[in-house]
Amino acid sequence: MNKKISIQGYEGSFHQEAARQFFGKQVEVIPCATFREVIRIAGNRKESDGGVMAIENSIAGSILPNYNLLQKSNLRVVGEIYLPIKQHLLVNPGVRLEDIREVHSHPMAIQQCLAFLDKHDWKLVETEDTALSAKHVHQHRSKYIAAIASRLASELFGLHMIAPNIHTMKNNYTRFLVIQREETAMTVDNADKASVNFHTDHSRGSLARVLTRIAEGGINLSKLQSFPIPGSDWEYSFHADMEFDSLGQFQEVIESIRPITAGLKIYGIYKNGKQAG
Repeated sequence: MNKKISIQGYEGSFHQEAARQFFGKQVEVIPCATFREVIRIAGNRKESDGGVMAIENSIAGSILPNYNLLQKSNLRVVGEIYLPIKQHLLVNPGVRLEDIREVHSHPMAIQQCLAFLDKHDWKLVETEDTALSAKHVHQHRSKYIAAIASRLASELFGLHMIAPNIHTMKNNYTRFLVIQREETAMTVDNADKASVNFHTDHSRGSLARVLTRIAEGGINLSKLQSFPIPGSDWEYSFHADMEFDSLGQFQEVIESIRPITAGLKIYGIYKNGKQAG
């Protein structure tokens, strides 16, 4: 039976590409309008087998609200995907570049392609979603409207990539987390990365002591993201991504920092997505 996975966005979105990369092309995606809905459906065993959620982008940075959603959920991180974000200009078959009058897409996608778009006198129309823009071009059989969207969208809606790879920044990646309910979370063989949350008190050097023990344990801290704790007196919660050589090494470091942290929570132990290509 194919996995049912909640994603933010619609069919043909980069979230669907990420889900396919992790679960295979047969994965059934459940489109969601918001990340909050992704988390809700991923946590409901009657609706899904988990979810895929963007967490950061190599250009735009961290998606901070999604860390908060993860923190408030009971979901576990079982994997990650680093997906190159490649934008293409899509049209219906037979449409020529000189026929185009309007280009529709999400504002972020339009921004990513301005160096190319500025060469043409086209009306730029901001929409809710890149994939929905592609679907709109397909459904209306438009001869004058193009969409900026993914290769997957072109395949799903039978559109022609009249201008591939029109994004300005060629080294643009989005990192996605694969999340599942704790009782059904898959065991990850040869795990070498973990996502952890903890907080420290407001005493001088409290965070430095934690970071020193992590470094002394030979663990690479690939990400450290701070969040103010609501209602506290300038106390912060920290999300840490740790890369390690063995599970024993990771567990030893966790036990060494437990006495000098509070609210220590392991979101998940999984395989480093960068190594998967």
